[in-house]
Amino acid sequence: MSDSSPLPPVRLLADAELARDALAAPLLSRAARLARWAGPDTRVGAGGELVEEQLPAAAEALGLTGEDAAAWASEAWRVAVDTGLVDIVDEESGTVAAGEELALLTSGGPQDVLALWLTALETVLADASVPDLDGIVGAVEAGGEIDFSELGWDPEAEAEFLDGVLGNLYLLTVNEDGPGDSPVPLPALAASMILPDDMGEPTNDVLEQVSDAMMRLDGQFRVLEPIGLVEYQPVDEALMADAEGTAEGAGASAVDETDVTRYGMVRLTPLGLYGMRTRLLEAGVAAPAVGELADKGADALLDGTAEFPPTAAQAETEQWLARRESLAAARELLSAARGSDEGAPLRRLRCQQALSLVGTAAEPALREVLDDPELGGLARVWLTERGAADVPAPSQDMVFWLTIDTLAAQLAAEGNSAELRALVQGLAQQHGGFFAAAWRVDHPATPDVLEAMGRIHPDKRVAKEARKAAFKARSQRAD
Repeated sequence: MSDSSPLPPVRLLADAELARDALAAPLLSRAARLARWAGPDTRVGAGGELVEEQLPAAAEALGLTGEDAAAWASEAWRVAVDTGLVDIVDEESGTVAAGEELALLTSGGPQDVLALWLTALETVLADASVPDLDGIVGAVEAGGEIDFSELGWDPEAEAEFLDGVLGNLYLLTVNEDGPGDSPVPLPALAASMILPDDMGEPTNDVLEQVSDAMMRLDGQFRVLEPIGLVEYQPVDEALMADAEGTAEGAGASAVDETDVTRYGMVRLTPLGLYGMRTRLLEAGVAAPAVGELADKGADALLDGTAEFPPTAAQAETEQWLARRESLAAARELLSAARGSDEGAPLRRLRCQQALSLVGTAAEPALREVLDDPELGGLARVWLTERGAADVPAPSQDMVFWLTIDTLAAQLAAEGNSAELRALVQGLAQQHGGFFAAAWRVDHPATPDVLEAMGRIHPDKRVAKEARKAAFKARSQRAD
């Protein structure tokens, strides 16, 4: 997964809290317990796995019972070996000892613990991409070669599919229009990987593919939950029962057919968000986190939050302001907001939004830019909103310049949004001669803004006026 455009920023817990979650993850916790349990008599096979006769004792040491106890013990041992919690001392004799990394779980810092957890996560992700195939274990134990093509399994494609699903789940979680902390229905997640964006009513074949993907994901999320990546409510067993099986009875009929939770619900944990962001960054994806800009200059803040959703932009700005004195912060923001480049209007909008969070101690900084052609308009707005005295009235040129600047910023931030359409309609309605004056405004974005107004306004007559004004503005610049 790789993309040059940044994802919405994620809000992460502090490293110390994430490390506590990592230590509490059942699978890493079991791996640590097995590393402490292992002794001189512990023996492993050629691949570092516990020999079969020792699995019952390992399961007992972990307090695991039931038919899956040995499998869970085996998985925990593999994580212990892969993370360095256990070292293979002698491959020939199969002897082991506690690894150097084991001490980091108690004496290391949060980043040490998280690094171990990330290594464990990679092990579990690799396991989750392996299907549950009858005979695969027997074939390996017999020393035979496995023909993946005959099994209908492509390891790379399976891993890529799971990466894509987890990437979509991450995007849904960090997107302000998504479910946020709420769980995502498994059918929706499966469909996000199968259904084309432009598909109307899905065909039966596509629906069957979505159903198959759901079943694959059900098994994969069951494997991923113990490492702390996700919280998962599995698919109702009745849905997976054979048509002639026991699902046809009171047990199955008692389940509400309209209950979407029957089909599985999944959410990334706070630790899972951290893990997914780390993997996305390693894959070259721009995956920002709220708070990354707090120690940088105002120019980095205004440029960095330019494409952030409103709530995330405010959260980032609040952290930035919290580390600075109000007056100095206001001066730095205003200085960074200047410019005639394409991104300048959106920088000024973000500056205006940041200044709305600053108290009256910043007033001197706003008064200092009252005569500035680029900042004087927003300074007057700020001072007036706070009831400041002796605020000079803006000139007509300044009013029109600020209007064009604001519309350019809104276009850059939101495109043809409903809010922008309402603003455009209001302007044209309140100012009958708006277009006659607007094309003369000496702002780099004037032609583009007027052209956009012509596209957006629902009244054909007004839209035509806007397009004519845009043509005049372009002609004026060409002369």
